Amino acid sequence: MGDTTDGSLTAAQGALPQGQISAAGTGNPPATPRDSFFSRIFKRRSEPARPEGGTAPNPVSAPRPTHGLVNLRRMRVEDVCVPKADIVAVPSTISRDELVKVFRDSGMTRLPVYQGTLDTPVGLVHLKDFALKHGFNGSGGRYSLKNLLRPLLFVPPSMPIGVLLQKMQTERRHMALVIDEYGGVDGLVTIEDLIEQVIGQIEDEHDVDEDKLWTREKSGAWLALAKAPLEDFEAETGVSLTEHESVDEEEIDTLGGLVFMLSGRVPARGEVVEHPAGHEFEVVDADPRRIKRLRVRLNHREPADA
Repeated sequence: MGDTTDGSLTAAQGALPQGQISAAGTGNPPATPRDSFFSRIFKRRSEPARPEGGTAPNPVSAPRPTHGLVNLRRMRVEDVCVPKADIVAVPSTISRDELVKVFRDSGMTRLPVYQGTLDTPVGLVHLKDFALKHGFNGSGGRYSLKNLLRPLLFVPPSMPIGVLLQKMQTERRHMALVIDEYGGVDGLVTIEDLIEQVIGQIEDEHDVDEDKLWTREKSGAWLALAKAPLEDFEAETGVSLTEHESVDEEEIDTLGGLVFMLSGRVPARGEVVEHPAGHEFEVVDADPRRIKRLRVRLNHREPADA
C-alpha cells in the first residue's frame, strides 16, 4: 500500500531524486540547477554570511539555520499529522448530495475515500474534479465517485517532514496518509501542515484575524475564535446563549467553553454541536486538547413556550 513500513531516514530518502536528499538530511545540498525550492532555501539560510571585502567567514561565528528550517530535519511526520480520530473522510459508497454536504460543512478541498473503514483507503476526491464534472452544487453528469478518485500518498510516521515535503513536491501531491507498522491509518498530513513548520501559520479563508475575535460571514453565520468572551459575543449578536437551564454560566467564560460544556468533551473538527435553543456551533478547527475556531449559526426564531 505504498510506503507503509516504519522506515528510517535512509529508507525515506530513497524515495527522493538524486541531489535533493541532503536538504532534508545532513550535509549541504549540491549547488546545481536541479535543486528544489526548499533545497535552495536550506542552502541560503545555512550558508555563513561572507563579510565585505571577500574574506573567508569565521566558522566559529557562522549562523545556524533558522528554527523553522531546523524543523525540517528535526520533526517527524507523527509530530505534525492530524490524528486518525480527527480525519474528515468519506466512504466510497457516499451519494453525490452527501459528498457535497461534506465538502461544504468541512471546508476541505480534498477528502480521503475509504472502503468499509478508514484503514482501507482507496484514494482521494478533489473538490475541483467534482465541480468540473457536476458543478459545485452536485448537478449534471452521471455520478461516479470511482471515476473521480486520485491516488493517495502513504508515508510512515517516522519520516522527517523535510523528506516528505520534497517527496510531495516531486510527486505533486498535497496530502498523505500516515500508515502505522500494521498497515492501518494513523493520521493525515497536508503540504500546508509541513510548510507551516517552516514559515509559521498560513492564513486561509476560514481563519479569523487574531486581532478580531469574530467576523460575520455573507451567509449570516459568525466565524469566531473559541477564546472569544461569551458575554461580549452575546452583546455583539444580541442573542443570549447562557439563559437556559442546561447551561451553567458561572462555569464558562468563552465560546469554546460553552461548546465544551454542551458536548461534554472536545469535539472534533467538522463536528456540529447543537445548543438547546437551536443554535449550531460548527467546529472549524480543533486539536485533541482544545477547540480553536467555531462557526456559529444563530437561531433567531422565538423559542416555543414550555
